[in-house]
Amino acid sequence: MLTPQQFLKSLVDETRFRCLMLLLIEGEMCVCELSQAVDAIQPKISRNLALLRQHNVVTSRRNGQWIFYALHPELPQWAKEMLHASHRGCQEQSLLEQDIKRLATMDRPPKFSSALSAVA
Repeated sequence: MLTPQQFLKSLVDETRFRCLMLLLIEGEMCVCELSQAVDAIQPKISRNLALLRQHNVVTSRRNGQWIFYALHPELPQWAKEMLHASHRGCQEQSLLEQDIKRLATMDRPPKFSSALSAVA
């Protein structure tokens, strides 16, 4: 079970915070999309997503060669409310504007295929 302390630790790291904000906006993204958006190398994004998955903040699924991440569907309501409040603060300060612009320049991978399987 996700504790408030684990969740807040997840938000403290700038890379994890930005990834969570983008997942809140986009719903589902692969590592390459997040890497492009936050301008960070893929291993760094993968490490941070692994920590978020370990704490049940995000979930993942495989689609061909890509692994897509999304906010965990069983994220507690208090955690969802904190993410939404954080997102509103980012909008007011235009903090994610560059991330969204970088993402828009990318040829993004397809999100769906006929052979979807969850990643453990």
